[in-house]
Amino acid sequence: MSTESNLRDQICLLAKSLFDRGLTHGSTGNISARTDDGGLLVSPTGTSFGRLDPARLSRFDANGTHVAGDSPTKEMPLHSAFYDTRRSAGAVVHLHSCHSVAWSMMPDADADDFLPPLTPYGLMKLGRVKLLPFFLPGDPAMGEAVRGLAGKRSAVMLANHGPVVAGKDVEAACNAIEELEDTARLAMMMRGINARALTDDQVQAVVTRFDVEWDD
Repeated sequence: MSTESNLRDQICLLAKSLFDRGLTHGSTGNISARTDDGGLLVSPTGTSFGRLDPARLSRFDANGTHVAGDSPTKEMPLHSAFYDTRRSAGAVVHLHSCHSVAWSMMPDADADDFLPPLTPYGLMKLGRVKLLPFFLPGDPAMGEAVRGLAGKRSAVMLANHGPVVAGKDVEAACNAIEELEDTARLAMMMRGINARALTDDQVQAVVTRFDVEWDD
């Protein structure tokens, strides 16, 4: 089996896992991954993560031209913005996960550091998460907002919409976006409770020990 065939299967397997566990629903969410030749495989528009067909994934060549498969997600500007600004990006995932969306609606959510430091794992897998304002779905301005970060963030939260995470490969991106959702879920559970978050010194120790990309 070719490397690209394996990648197609992996995209669909991980997408179905996210769907089956309720991390996105209906025909929401989109996922993409870089191919060995510099192109992209992208989930098609209007498809469900629970029923992606490896053979019908949108295929782009290294010049960004759609060359095969179904029409891609309307959120391509988001995906392209991460690939164009982060050389390390090998995959991008966007979900409509419930708790992260709920946390984005909270009036005290920090736009520059969206997730509170509740566990070390959110820091290790995501660094600082940027909360972006609300955009209409498919608005190219979302991609421009990501480009405006100049590659300094691997994860953003679209207010009232959902998270977008770039990783070195499909598995890493999926693991990171799950950590984002779980941290947001913890934040919602602890809301209104005087919970003990990590101290500034503990945060810095995690950042240093695990060489976390940390945009100040």
